[in-house]
Amino acid sequence: MVAPSDAAYYSAPNSSFRTCHDGATAAQPARKPLSMRKYTIASLTQSGDVKRSEQIGPAMPIFEAAFSAFAHGTIIGTEHGPVAVEDLEPGMRILTMNDTAEPLIWVGSMTLMPRSSDLPEGGSLTRIMSDSYGIGRPQADLMAGPGARLLLRRPARFSMSGDDRPLTPASKLADGMNAIEIVPPTPVTVYHLCLPKHAIISANGMDMDSFHPGAGFERNMGPNMLTLFLSFFPHVKEARDFGPRAHPRLPFGTFDASAEFA
Repeated sequence: MVAPSDAAYYSAPNSSFRTCHDGATAAQPARKPLSMRKYTIASLTQSGDVKRSEQIGPAMPIFEAAFSAFAHGTIIGTEHGPVAVEDLEPGMRILTMNDTAEPLIWVGSMTLMPRSSDLPEGGSLTRIMSDSYGIGRPQADLMAGPGARLLLRRPARFSMSGDDRPLTPASKLADGMNAIEIVPPTPVTVYHLCLPKHAIISANGMDMDSFHPGAGFERNMGPNMLTLFLSFFPHVKEARDFGPRAHPRLPFGTFDASAEFA
């Protein structure tokens, strides 16, 4: 079944049968079909070219989190100035919190269908109001997707160790004033980014992280699902190739809790 007005979601048929005592077969109650969706990928090849593809994969949180941090229009800090996320190309150099510029090697995107009574598997965005966390933080309203995490710093006078708070899912910041959950009226394209290693980057002046599935994420996936997931990242051959996390993170939910606290 295709979601209204977009080919973002599909349902994979799933029926089963049992054998009766007389040898006939009878259909068993079908399990709920696995929802599938389209993911769009642009990746940097070893030769420096950009490879583009569209793949169908499960509409599962672990997959969707890899494609849904930054809403269309989010401004990302690059070596040559701010660039809208939809205009980024693999090979561009992204500024990181460590004052280095790292090559962008992967851009993933998907269509976020608004959650509704007709589409309960749809999603929402978190709107971070401008200057909510200090002057220029964010510089303009930030529309964060379901896969977004932000790094909110403690004021120096309150920090005993100098450590930052963990990266926090944008959805967990919603308080009805500084951050508001928004169900968009129409489908929205959302994006995520991979650098050679996990990093903190600037989005509308806020510190957010590039994509990393979490330490030990593969323990929550069967071998076939893991193979499919890794195939979405041409620069990755094994789960460990994602490398270590740049900063502690809070999980989105139960699906990645063990990975984040491993």
